[in-house]
Amino acid sequence: MIPNVANTAVSTASKVYSILGNGSSLVPLAIKDVANSCGLTAASYISGDSVEGKDRFIDEFGTQAIWLLGIPAYKKVFDFVVHKPMGFDPKFDARILKNPEILKAAEELAPTEAIKNSIKNVAAHQSKFRALTVAKFAASTILTCASYFGLTKFRHKYTENQIAKDYFEKQANNTKKSVTAPVPFSSAFDDVHSINNSQKKGKKDKQISFTGMQDFIFDPVKNLMIVDGAITGERLAHSRNPQDFLGYVIKEGSFWAFMYFVGDMIARALEKHADKKGKSIDLDARVIESPLLKQSFQDGLLKEHLTEFKQMASKSDVELYKYAVQSHNDNLVLDMAKKSDIIAVIKDSDSNSHVDTRKYIDLDKLKGVGKKLEKLLGQYENSGESLDEFFKSVRKSKRIATLKNMGACIGALGILAPATMLLTRKLSPDSEYQVKKDVEKKLAKQQSEN
Repeated sequence: MIPNVANTAVSTASKVYSILGNGSSLVPLAIKDVANSCGLTAASYISGDSVEGKDRFIDEFGTQAIWLLGIPAYKKVFDFVVHKPMGFDPKFDARILKNPEILKAAEELAPTEAIKNSIKNVAAHQSKFRALTVAKFAASTILTCASYFGLTKFRHKYTENQIAKDYFEKQANNTKKSVTAPVPFSSAFDDVHSINNSQKKGKKDKQISFTGMQDFIFDPVKNLMIVDGAITGERLAHSRNPQDFLGYVIKEGSFWAFMYFVGDMIARALEKHADKKGKSIDLDARVIESPLLKQSFQDGLLKEHLTEFKQMASKSDVELYKYAVQSHNDNLVLDMAKKSDIIAVIKDSDSNSHVDTRKYIDLDKLKGVGKKLEKLLGQYENSGESLDEFFKSVRKSKRIATLKNMGACIGALGILAPATMLLTRKLSPDSEYQVKKDVEKKLAKQQSEN
């Protein structure tokens, strides 16, 4: 029982570190964004009052929900409303259509008759399926952006109404009279945002060109970058005042840097540092933590499998693809590629794994797994260390690098960015919540006119 518990713990840890270190996973983005949202909301409560804090809370956590869940949800709806009624399998990856030979092999080597028929149907209507793939990407992205714009309008209205309510209550308390006919708030809201509304009217709808946008269509993280571009543009273009604009410059600048770019830079730097020490950590955590990999180093099996794999990798793409897909091929490089989700698998009723030929296999990444395994094996052979010492060091380095990367990004987004915004606000000539001042000024003006 104890070994099983230990193996389960190792398996869980490897999955956690794999997800945290995966540049195409939404989970690390969600963790970073939660830290950013908490820090910014806390800073708003500190720098302003409850109204500003609520405004920031709705903005951050409402946007986060739409940002993370919008695209997957709208894609599901598209699959249900469009793909399935038209008889297409939404799980089929359109990138397979790029190579007719691989498409044919995917159909022939399909693990089930149902999958074979679904591939055959797509192959017979390739142009239509390609168009639907682009339409699905465009519709889910545009609808997610539209949902955010709807949230922004609601947030502005809600915040302005809260300010108006507090303003009239304060007046009533000061004069000890009840306000029976307050100035209609909608007009005040329109005055405050008259400039922004005119900007909206003049805003041009840019037509997105999908040429060369394969990565954005099929990578969920890069797909989110398009949504973030729209969010950032809307926030900067429709800031309610200079104070609002400056805050968004700091917020959006730090968000883009540490959400999409700095993390990759840190990961590459840490990988290079580990390479110099002779301990490569650029493989997926599930591979590095795998007891099977360690055993293959000990019994020399990996070296044999690498030789076989390299021979296949030197052949044509379709031959390598067939080799990777055929279930009778038992090669450690293929096993490690499956652990890394480069080769997708499904299980039958007997829990046997088969390659899902509806899923795209990036052959360059597959070859990359072989090269990385060969490099790691060479490092071990030249290390002079025992197998246990070597793998303990590699696994520790991988875990520390992942945690350092996440920690740096979380610290920057959850502490540094909010602190910078708060300090900038406190050092400004007028640190009071500008939106509140603008609305109260408009309300006072309307009251005097009436």
